[in-house]
Amino acid sequence: MTIAVTGANGFIGGALSTYLISSGYEVVRVVRQAISSDDIAVGAIGPATVWPKELFVSHCVIHCAARVHVMQETSANALAEFRRVNVDGTLHLARQAASAGIRRFVYLSSVKVNGEATLIGQPFSEGDQPLPLDPYGVSKYEAEEGLMALGRSTGMEVVIIRPPLVYGPGVKANFAAMMGWLHRGVPLPFGTVGQNRRSFVALDNLVDFIVCCIDHPAAAGQVFLVSDGEDLSTADLLARMGTALGRPARLVPVPVGVMKSVAGWLGKADMASRLLGSLQVDSSKAQKLLGWCPVVTVDEALQKTADAFLTAKGL
Repeated sequence: MTIAVTGANGFIGGALSTYLISSGYEVVRVVRQAISSDDIAVGAIGPATVWPKELFVSHCVIHCAARVHVMQETSANALAEFRRVNVDGTLHLARQAASAGIRRFVYLSSVKVNGEATLIGQPFSEGDQPLPLDPYGVSKYEAEEGLMALGRSTGMEVVIIRPPLVYGPGVKANFAAMMGWLHRGVPLPFGTVGQNRRSFVALDNLVDFIVCCIDHPAAAGQVFLVSDGEDLSTADLLARMGTALGRPARLVPVPVGVMKSVAGWLGKADMASRLLGSLQVDSSKAQKLLGWCPVVTVDEALQKTADAFLTAKGL
């Protein structure tokens, strides 16, 4: 079976491509800029992208490429930029895939389609009314809607996956920064943040689930939330990550209200919400409908992530 993967040199697409190749699949690696002779570069993604003909002889397209969170947005119209890549670019690809007779189109979306936060014990589910709040989430939701409509009109099987925060070897951004703080022994003010709950998904678990969705008959036309199945508080995550790094977390018990106030003064309210609040997902649909379950535990995945971090640092 030949599988086309867009964003094949990214964090998720790279791990997925490696796994597929090692499992005997033929993989068409589609990237923005080629970094190896196996890559097919397409440049910027948008409504006029010239997708390679090799992509359209595959059995399944897995679309991982996207405009993701921009920490310091420079565009005067962020939503328009997200829509150009994540909506127009995605649907341009999907229409060509459907016309070429591609059987299945797997779209990597985001839990941000559901929203930004949950109450403890009230996780998001696939049946909830979507409530995206930022341009990235809005663009992902609009792409989902367009893909589902295209699937209904053409018969191409669309599968949508909404992961929460993904971590694993090579993880960047806030998760990598957290590991850096822990490794340096920096005191962190999260000793009181033990009551919130957040869902995560290890890279190995997400890749395994994506592969499950390539040809499982029951996945066609479905939306899935996926996670490790064990939700953690911020304090618990930091403590267990510190253990994996061999550096016990130094957690200072600063009141949550104080942290929220300081974050607001610093213009970091969104970051505080992610660190102090809850965001849980119910992944039981994936387990019941597809018979899928996580292939690694949280602690196994954290250890693998920590080992890769330390190796990259030459430690």
